[in-house]
Amino acid sequence: MKRLLLFTVVFWGVFRGLVLAQTRHEFQHGQMGTLFKLVVYAPGSVEATKAAMAAFARLDTLNQILSDYRDDSELSQLSRTAGTGRWVGVSPDLWAVIGASQKASRLTHGAFDLTIGPLVQLWRRAARQKELPSSRRIRQAKRLVGYRQLQLDETNRRVRLSKPGMRLDAGGIGKGYAVAELAKILQAAQLPAFLIEGGGDLLLGEAPPGLAGWRVAVGDSLLVLANTAVATSGDRFRYAEIDGQRFSHVVDPCTGLGLTHRWQATVIYPDAVQADALASGLGVLGKQKGEKIGQKIKGLRCFFRLGE
Repeated sequence: MKRLLLFTVVFWGVFRGLVLAQTRHEFQHGQMGTLFKLVVYAPGSVEATKAAMAAFARLDTLNQILSDYRDDSELSQLSRTAGTGRWVGVSPDLWAVIGASQKASRLTHGAFDLTIGPLVQLWRRAARQKELPSSRRIRQAKRLVGYRQLQLDETNRRVRLSKPGMRLDAGGIGKGYAVAELAKILQAAQLPAFLIEGGGDLLLGEAPPGLAGWRVAVGDSLLVLANTAVATSGDRFRYAEIDGQRFSHVVDPCTGLGLTHRWQATVIYPDAVQADALASGLGVLGKQKGEKIGQKIKGLRCFFRLGE
């Protein structure tokens, strides 16, 4: 009788926990030039809302650190020290992003590059004015780009930009870092079943209650995934048409030009930060080279499809 009573109590506790965890909650917050969406399963709206508000507050803080649109961001302030010879101490967040960027640059043979800023600025201007930059201006900007010119002092967490005019741009990795940091907040709140989306980057936590995983469309396939990141890079939504040719907002550090090939790259990888950067880098390389390099990265799944 005691054994039966104990089983009943344990079963009811587990059953009650599962029932409470069935509640789905959704939140949205605009930041980093896109809309972040958060889906979380929680015992109730109070717990879900509290965690979401903490996550979005963290997102606002990260934007203040990583934005290249804000003159007062930490990233912009660091860029202004380029060529001065100064070693600049940086925050743990910026240090983490820079370190992850350098790793992605090595993995993609420089196709992803945090120092792409001068070329990005050139192409933003070209998109606004509907006029291609001159070959001279492209050459000048290219001289300022190169991840090896970004020097790191590992011991003291300091950074130095070696050439005057260098400019950092975290657009290809910042959202991946952001979704990873938001996930930490949800996990700390003991809400492990979540989906976070931000500008083409997905981070999936544990599967929703009673399901095998989250259903995610990758190309023409519908995958069921959990505890992994999915990142896509391409020109489906952000591009410019100049002189009858379509140029992506993604710039190739090697050529200095906005991409004209129409391939979209999607990667599935446990690390959301690297997933974001690798999707950008492999997308720059294109299908043939991108697939070849992607196959060498352990744990990475890479998909290419021709853009619309």
